[in-house]
Amino acid sequence: MSQLRTGVFAISILALAGCQSDRINPPPTRTPQPLPAAPSGTVTGTQLPPPTQPTGPAAAPVQPAATTPAVDPAAQAASAPAVEKNSLLGSWNVSSGGSSCQMFLTLTKYGNSSRGGTRGCSNELANMRAWEVAGNQVVVYDDSGNTIARLYSSGAGRFDGQTTGEPPVSLSR
Repeated sequence: MSQLRTGVFAISILALAGCQSDRINPPPTRTPQPLPAAPSGTVTGTQLPPPTQPTGPAAAPVQPAATTPAVDPAAQAASAPAVEKNSLLGSWNVSSGGSSCQMFLTLTKYGNSSRGGTRGCSNELANMRAWEVAGNQVVVYDDSGNTIARLYSSGAGRFDGQTTGEPPVSLSR
């Protein structure tokens, strides 16, 4: 019988505890208090002073990117390693005539060559539409099929050569 009393007592305690649960009688909610107003004032506009030149060792003049000096194409062709077409696919950084831009090479057919293009180029490379590997050189064409540049591998991830307008051109990744 004592076990029965203990069981009834335990159930009664649990029932009373359940009545005190927040699920049945949730506590009163507090309403959020508004934030204090931020200080306000008038907005004025004035002309900024002209920029000044920095001084000190960090103010050394920035040198433009070095361009590749003109190289004899015959000598370049004789010493250039073989070129794999698939290794050329994708985006390249181009430096030509003192400016830089991007070149994109794909395997999409464009006549007898593969489609390619540039972004931001200002010389004849702006007219690039196609490219092809011929031996150990990369030949770049315009939309009429005219050659506008010839490039040779000059190291891992780098090609150097000439445009038909004579400025040297360098491709790098």
